[in-house]
Amino acid sequence: MNNQAFQKLSPNHPLTNEQNSLINRIIKFAAAHLQNKNIPAVFTIYGDAGTGKSVILSSLFDRIQKLSRNNTAPFSGTQNYFLVNHPELLKVYKQIAGPLQELYKKDYMRPTSFINQLDKKQKTADIVVIDEAHLLLSQPDHYNNFYHNNQLEEIIKLAKVVVLVFDEYQVLRMKSFWTKERLEQITHRYAHEEYVLHHQFRMTAPDNLINWFDAFTQETLRPLDKTMWQNYDFRIFTDAEKMRQEIIKRNNEEGLARVLSTSGYPSTLDGGKHYIKEGNFKMPWDQYNYTSTPWAEIPETINEVGSIYTCQGFDLNYAGIIIGPPISQVPHTNKLQVNLDKITDTEMFKKRNDLTDSRAKLKYEEKMVLNSLNVLFKRGIKGTYLYAHDPYLRQTLNSLFIQANCM
Repeated sequence: MNNQAFQKLSPNHPLTNEQNSLINRIIKFAAAHLQNKNIPAVFTIYGDAGTGKSVILSSLFDRIQKLSRNNTAPFSGTQNYFLVNHPELLKVYKQIAGPLQELYKKDYMRPTSFINQLDKKQKTADIVVIDEAHLLLSQPDHYNNFYHNNQLEEIIKLAKVVVLVFDEYQVLRMKSFWTKERLEQITHRYAHEEYVLHHQFRMTAPDNLINWFDAFTQETLRPLDKTMWQNYDFRIFTDAEKMRQEIIKRNNEEGLARVLSTSGYPSTLDGGKHYIKEGNFKMPWDQYNYTSTPWAEIPETINEVGSIYTCQGFDLNYAGIIIGPPISQVPHTNKLQVNLDKITDTEMFKKRNDLTDSRAKLKYEEKMVLNSLNVLFKRGIKGTYLYAHDPYLRQTLNSLFIQANCM
């Protein structure tokens, strides 16, 4: 298996019949709407983590740029852009563009850069493809030089056709707060089509284990069944350090194995690094990645703990996941709870003036914490290992795992 992300997302990557059919449908949609100069059109692809959204967009954009640069009507000479609000993923797309004649690195941008540059030049685009649209800003963010109210609205104003992928279970920050309903309040103002992806491509886990993960991130702890790890390496650990040692073994054997964690660990700088400590386990959080290589592909990051900000959108062969203090078990029940007072990610809950219902806001905040765990749960292609900070949850998970193996 090739562990490099740019190979997996390459337009040369084989596609399924469903994926090819969807790309052909979007090409026809774009061709039909390019002629409508003053009426934008939006095509939305919905899909959970690991359903191949980025693979489809990568191949779609390659097709569009070939048509544009080979003078094929109505795409001839069109100005098209690929946007993603994730710096690590942007690096991968720029790597893809390097060797392919029809793709230029300048075609790939962060949404804020795209909006500000076209506004300044008073120009518009023809087709804009947006990966990870659930990461688009939905309020001003002066820190990132975005001064409008909503990135999606601004992008649509600047384009004839917009194609985006969206997963409401990967909404992670209040400044990028989205629900399916909020998205459609914008997209349904225009000519639009939609498609839902269901098949899980990333994880080789059986469906019943995927369903177990999904129930967990809906605050329900279900029993385990040993059929859940047939042909998939799923394990529960009561010792985070032992889990780390197993991840190192997997990394030495196959590569691309990393420890990941939710937030919930207060900043205690030690030698300039922010450490996570769990018993004998002590590792620093991921450092800011100044290189052009994705975080998980840097060999030295085996000695760091990855976060949603470095692993979202990427494959790992094996993920060792620390379920941190924000998530615990309600004693004597199969229910989980979110402890918002244990959140240490200060970027997660920025104030929003458009959320005035305090109860609703609380539910959305809890959902974002569970979404962050969902992102971690859906990384491991070949295996997922779990360790829980909460002692009660840790013991329950271990008991469920032992009981399942004894059946």
